[in-house]
Amino acid sequence: MTKNPSKRIPEHIAIIMDGNGRWAKKRHLPPIFGHREGVKSFKEIVRECGKLGVKYLSVYAFSTENWGRPKEEVDFLMDLFSKTIEKELSKLDEENVKIRFLGRLKQFSSKLQETMKKAEKRLSKNTGLNLNILVSYGSRAEIVDAVNEIIRTKGQGARVEEKDIAGHLYTAGMPDPDLLIRTANEKRISNFLLWQIAYSEIYITPVLWPDFRKKSLHDAISEYNKRERRYGLRK
Repeated sequence: MTKNPSKRIPEHIAIIMDGNGRWAKKRHLPPIFGHREGVKSFKEIVRECGKLGVKYLSVYAFSTENWGRPKEEVDFLMDLFSKTIEKELSKLDEENVKIRFLGRLKQFSSKLQETMKKAEKRLSKNTGLNLNILVSYGSRAEIVDAVNEIIRTKGQGARVEEKDIAGHLYTAGMPDPDLLIRTANEKRISNFLLWQIAYSEIYITPVLWPDFRKKSLHDAISEYNKRERRYGLRK
């Protein structure tokens, strides 16, 4: 599939990347092998979204709940996360990708926070795909943070409008996702972009994330093109 003017390419795609552990388990391997293979899918999807003209790609990389996983797995994920950023930075720059890390970033080590800041700064002037990596992220936490910031700036007792909350979310200034993809056949939202996906089209696939490559992305976009987006209106 190449970019086709007759097809609607979603402006913003959000992905819950699920199934790394199950992919590894099916092969009688430790979870870390699934995470490593999942990075390959991530790189391919980022590249393909850029080629298709997607403006925003938001991926759920590490949730606030994921801190409760076994320490060995969390430590591996932090190391893989840091190494992937450093290894892929030049390639992302060549592909004109702009990157942002969204979540409660202060929960990460100071070294990893610095790695993220350097990556954002280096790619800050790029004008292609806007890649949002949601880490130490939970949508309820995001909304709580937004409300507390509104109270801090507007004062207690001030009337809060929808635009106030939207303007203080981590994604402030970005369009809401048009398409939400969840892999591994899980039929739940898992505390991901609860505010932003109010009118997103949801696509669930049985494909495990490490097997989700550009063909799977094309399938999701083809399905998206069959949907009629009404936003609650009668047509």
